[in-house]
Amino acid sequence: MTAVTAFLNELQLRNELLFWFGLGCLLFALVLLGISYWDDTRVLGANAWYKPMKFALSTTMYSWAMAWFMFYLDKPGFTGFFSWAVILLLGFEILYITLQAGRGELSHFNTSSALTSNMYSLMAFAATAVSLLTLWAGVEFFRGDFKALPDYYLWGIRCGIFLFVIFSLQGFLMGSANGHTIGGEMGGEGLPFLNWSRLFGDLRIAHFVGMHALQIIPLLSFYLLKNTKLTLIFAALYGLLALSTLVQALLGKPLIPG
Repeated sequence: MTAVTAFLNELQLRNELLFWFGLGCLLFALVLLGISYWDDTRVLGANAWYKPMKFALSTTMYSWAMAWFMFYLDKPGFTGFFSWAVILLLGFEILYITLQAGRGELSHFNTSSALTSNMYSLMAFAATAVSLLTLWAGVEFFRGDFKALPDYYLWGIRCGIFLFVIFSLQGFLMGSANGHTIGGEMGGEGLPFLNWSRLFGDLRIAHFVGMHALQIIPLLSFYLLKNTKLTLIFAALYGLLALSTLVQALLGKPLIPG
């Protein structure tokens, strides 16, 4: 049995709902990758299918991380509610983003009609609800008894969750600006696949870096750092890294100039 197979088997045992949802999103991302090779529909200068593909991949990583962590809470009722809510909310987002990609139109920041404005608002509600549910789970990791977990790993989970929540709610900055670019119009030259602007500040960078603290900090804490103090120091430095990319974007400066 390979390490990957062992991980997937354990993940399925821990949370079957989020395991299958994450796997479905991963397979969907592969389908979108195939579509992107023969359909070069463009939105803001990038292949339209890249955006739903990125959302599907991120959802896989989020779903599997939370499936793994919430097993430690030993609260089947809360875990079941959380899992179904995530599936419905994030599933809705991915499907709508994909629909808009097929139409060659924006999903986010699209106020061109009453329908697209309302759908954009519903996506904002879905993303906020998932963030708040994740915050709730994070609070439970302070309230529960986790004597079986090493302290450094527990703090890795706590820090990862709370940085995720902070930088997922950073999406409100993009919503208030009705765009993710600072200092110029959305679109234009961007990094391959990620499409982060090489001309102006891009709020998506801090959003991405901060939210993936959910996976990076617990993993490094468990496999490499193995020390509570080092875990907290690394989490603080990681948070500063995410914050620095946010400040850079707000100043209108690209991460990698074109």
